[in-house]
Amino acid sequence: MTEKFTARMADEQVRRDTRTLGDFVGIYCAANHAERERAPIESDAASLGVYGRTTPVVCAECAEHLRYAEKRRAYCPKDPKPFCAHCDTHCYKPEERVWQRQMMRYSGPRSVFHGHAIDGIKHALEGRSYRKRAGASGSRKES
Repeated sequence: MTEKFTARMADEQVRRDTRTLGDFVGIYCAANHAERERAPIESDAASLGVYGRTTPVVCAECAEHLRYAEKRRAYCPKDPKPFCAHCDTHCYKPEERVWQRQMMRYSGPRSVFHGHAIDGIKHALEGRSYRKRAGASGSRKES
């Protein structure tokens, strides 16, 4: 673990985004990989206490994706960070971007039932605001 990663994870917004991402991966994994052996994630963010008492319980595949996403979030060059779907800089490898999109499409709507109702409303409003700012083109950048 680098000093830069540790410093970035000290930022409350980065911690909140990482916790939310961990929760979403946990929702996705529980439903789609229930037959697999799952355990609390062991990662640099988890060792820093980012997840608190609710460390995501995931399979090995989802744990790898989450570790990758933790690093991408920590090292995001944008400040303030936009949603990845609205960003002009793609930090994720293409296959990771596809996996994240699939996971978010599954977990997002279900997150309301897992304590993320307010986050979901904020996300929907920000997405709507972004699309309005995008103007007449109406196009959305693909994540």
